Amino acid sequence: MSLVGYITAYLLDIAIGDPAWFPHPIKYIGKGIAFLERIFLGTAANPIQKRAAGIIVALTVISTTYFIAYFFINAAYSVNNIFGEMLSILIAYTTISANDLAKEAKGVFSALKEDNLIDARKRVSRIVGRDTEDLDENGVVRAAVESVAENTSDGIIAPLFYLAIGGPALALAYKAVNTLDSMLGYKNERYKDFGWASARLDDLANYIPARITGILIVISSAITFRSLFTLNHSLKTMLRDGRNHTSPNSGFPEAAMAGALGVQLGGPSHYFGELKIKPTIGEPKRQLIKEDIKNSVRIMYVASLLALLVVILLRYGIEQ
Repeated sequence: MSLVGYITAYLLDIAIGDPAWFPHPIKYIGKGIAFLERIFLGTAANPIQKRAAGIIVALTVISTTYFIAYFFINAAYSVNNIFGEMLSILIAYTTISANDLAKEAKGVFSALKEDNLIDARKRVSRIVGRDTEDLDENGVVRAAVESVAENTSDGIIAPLFYLAIGGPALALAYKAVNTLDSMLGYKNERYKDFGWASARLDDLANYIPARITGILIVISSAITFRSLFTLNHSLKTMLRDGRNHTSPNSGFPEAAMAGALGVQLGGPSHYFGELKIKPTIGEPKRQLIKEDIKNSVRIMYVASLLALLVVILLRYGIEQ
């Protein structure tokens, strides 16, 4: 895949996002996971069997995704380079989700701007895993900002990272890991053993990208707000609070974002009706306001552009 290809894939996502009519690979990966879950989880009788079944499902989904993408890309290049490049760009484009993340977050902002808290709760429920039906405005804003920060890593920086080191097939395999975790990586009775491998693989796959994302958010905060003070505060918050999270990775981008905005994130949230007390991230210097959602999206866009620049420089260095 050429340098122009990486840029084109990124711009395609920025321009059109994920249209509902498009046969997105993630939809089929999700269907494959659901199919394998029905087969393997139904036959597992105890925790050890469930964990073994979960390992088989995770490895099957990831390897199948990678090799199918790899096969079709190589088959396309064997026809001619233009066809191969076009397919590579198309697959790479499907792994990036800056447009959809921004659209969903802005939808939450618009609902709050119209004082429609019910709609804001519904909209934010599409991008977070927590219960949202009883959130007040502050809770909705917190959920949206945390989601933008976390998904800047999962949905943008991590795919670009894997595109840079392994091309479209590896980036799509990463998205398979991400999808496995989102479908199976819960710590409830059904999935705590069966989803163990999916959750651990997601933690591993996001370890480096999450920390890169934190650094890029720090830099982006200075560019967005034209302030070295903001950069310093974002960096200090990330270094101090980056591990204040139940996830080994999500805390770094969230802490960098909290520091950039000068707010406090984290704290108690409800999941499936159960209260989870999570550590706080950042300092409560002021209350969260709906404009924080817009500012988090602005930082996300700058961070994504910086990540693309890094990818271009890395690929250029490899090709020289």
